[in-house]
Amino acid sequence: MYRIFIVEDDKNLAELIENQLTGFGNDVRIVSNFRNVMEEFQEYDPHLVLMDIGLPYLNGFHWCEKIREISGVPVLFLSSASDNMNIVMAINMGGDDFIAKPVDPLVLSAKVKAILRRSYEIEGNPNIIDFEGARLNLNDGMLWVNGASVELTRNEFRILRILLENKGRIVSRQDLMLALWQDDCYVEENTLTVNVGRLRKKLEEAGLRDVIVTKPGRGYLIS
Repeated sequence: MYRIFIVEDDKNLAELIENQLTGFGNDVRIVSNFRNVMEEFQEYDPHLVLMDIGLPYLNGFHWCEKIREISGVPVLFLSSASDNMNIVMAINMGGDDFIAKPVDPLVLSAKVKAILRRSYEIEGNPNIIDFEGARLNLNDGMLWVNGASVELTRNEFRILRILLENKGRIVSRQDLMLALWQDDCYVEENTLTVNVGRLRKKLEEAGLRDVIVTKPGRGYLIS
């Protein structure tokens, strides 16, 4: 089930979209505070944002720019101002697609499904691993926690990926070292300890505490 956040001040249209997308099994929320869209965005942590351009107080371009400062979540613009300049500006501000008003519900549903499929690819190609409210993208190595990105080094990403792919099972230090450095016999064991420690610190700073469990003499575990 995907979370979809509607930032639209036309109440009738927002409710129409809500009913349409909820019917496909999504969880949909309509913004209630146009003065502080980001507060609701961060609290809800949606998989997709539907964004009108003409909004009270600050326009959709502003809020899309703010979202892009902390999140790569797809943004689909909706607007009756569908001239080329607004479409180009919407894309340049970080939008993923644009639908002109009046909105055709069938076109909207098709675009939403396509964006979600393209962004999260859960059908037959599991390139996203969700855990503890976070999301690890195996395609680009990005970790997202509550809408914010966490930058990982190549080794930190590999460690996290291996542990998540073996969730519930202990991964030995030897297996981790082999996966990270293969046949390099000159790598000291302490190097792995340092990498795991740095990964733990980044996870904790992002609010993910006690995710990686150390099993003394055996290895590491994500339960």
